[in-house]
Amino acid sequence: MPSVASDATSTALQPPGRSATRWLTLAVICLAQLTVILDNTVLNVAIPSLTEDLGATTADVQWMINAYSLVQSGLLLTAGNSADRYGRKKMLAVGLSLFGAASLGAALAQSPGQLIAARAGMGIGGALLVTTTLAVVMQIFDDEERPRAIGIWSSVNSLGFAAGPLIGGSLLDHFWWGSLFLVNLPVAVISLAAVVLLVPESSSRGGAPLDLLGALLSMIGMVGVVFAIISGPMDGWLSGQVLSSAAIGVIGLAAFALWELHVPHPMLDMHFFRNRRFIGAVSGGILVAFGMGGSMFLLTQHLQLVMGYGPLDAGLRMAPLAVTVILINFTGLGARLMPRIGTPGMIVSGMSLLAAGLAAVSLLAGAGYGGMLISLVVMGLGVALAMPTMANAIMSAIPPAKAGVGAGVNGTLMEFGQGLGVAVLGAVLNSRFVALLPLAAAGAGSLSAALARTRTDAERTAVHDAFASGIGTSQLVGAAAVFLGGLVAAVLLRRAERTGQEAEPLAAPSGSQPAAAAAE
Repeated sequence: MPSVASDATSTALQPPGRSATRWLTLAVICLAQLTVILDNTVLNVAIPSLTEDLGATTADVQWMINAYSLVQSGLLLTAGNSADRYGRKKMLAVGLSLFGAASLGAALAQSPGQLIAARAGMGIGGALLVTTTLAVVMQIFDDEERPRAIGIWSSVNSLGFAAGPLIGGSLLDHFWWGSLFLVNLPVAVISLAAVVLLVPESSSRGGAPLDLLGALLSMIGMVGVVFAIISGPMDGWLSGQVLSSAAIGVIGLAAFALWELHVPHPMLDMHFFRNRRFIGAVSGGILVAFGMGGSMFLLTQHLQLVMGYGPLDAGLRMAPLAVTVILINFTGLGARLMPRIGTPGMIVSGMSLLAAGLAAVSLLAGAGYGGMLISLVVMGLGVALAMPTMANAIMSAIPPAKAGVGAGVNGTLMEFGQGLGVAVLGAVLNSRFVALLPLAAAGAGSLSAALARTRTDAERTAVHDAFASGIGTSQLVGAAAVFLGGLVAAVLLRRAERTGQEAEPLAAPSGSQPAAAAAE
């Protein structure tokens, strides 16, 4: 039977009636979320302009791009905890304000250092937005409408990844690189006004002390791991910088877990990991993000380096995946299927489709873009079914008083899973590519380096064939990992349903008080 704390917190976050403005509020939240996702990808198209206008070196450009994702990933759990403690509406407003101010600073930057600092500031605001937007969705929608609302919220991620390079390229065709950041300002202002007027406040005011050490350890751990994943493809996975960063990250996360097990008021209650539903959702979430991150990386390589499309054309040809996700979730098809086949069925179906799409890209490589188009649609169907279901399962397994932390866990899994997908499948690609290189290009670590060593058309063809084979092999490995992960996640969730854990979120951590929601 649910605990008193769980009942109290559920009541605190459950709206007394369906607000007439709830879908408008969701639209505003999704718009704010979209700007966060866009800024993960939009800067890539501005690298030539930044190099010329700011005199940025290659290292400067790397930090301009990575400062945002590093800060954001390092602060997700802390941001979620802050939202639970101080108020989700309040932290959403703070996040929008920080994101808007930092965007203005980025647009007006006169040096690489200033732009890097502004991007780090945007990462702080982004961490608050990623966690509070999902927590607010959990707050304003009831159990019946929540799956569809989460589906719409999650589809914004796919839209952002697909639209980022396209929007960036269009702006740079007409304006200077600062326009990439100025477009965030009206979105931040409109969203802030809507949040103040439409979003009710809720928080968990138990009076427990801040877990400052836990916040620090989680930040060190996540930044170390994410930096290693980002640096690996360029610096080499066995380089001292990558290995030391990975070691610091792993040690930091291990210390965080040990500390959270023993502190009276943990930021993330590690006992959540005793819940089969939570474990199933977490494992599945990592694998879905693994498949998404790895597949986007491989598809980009395939379209540009194997099929010969430019960056903008490659972005347009990947759009069907995002369009499929958006159509499925905005029409509510996934939400209507969930009551019929259940959470485990949705996950295994979605991840099987994602795996089938990945495998089809490899097996239909000889059919040109027509074969890839079919594969992208199948992958989009899989992502549309699995990703919102995973997010809903994670949030449902955590007490409503910890909705912000739950959103932080979901965001952290996405960051980690996507980075892991790029790292693992990238390593498989490189290993297969190097093994198949002709003698003239032996020892080359990249396609460009291998082509530079060739002398004849036959050698160049052999190098291209080796790279294409490497991409195909890594896609099949990714497909197998996603499929097996879907089976494991579904089995764990099915067992959780049979033992009754599916319907009963974990009780709030020992020593915490029920959430007190203050509606404004």
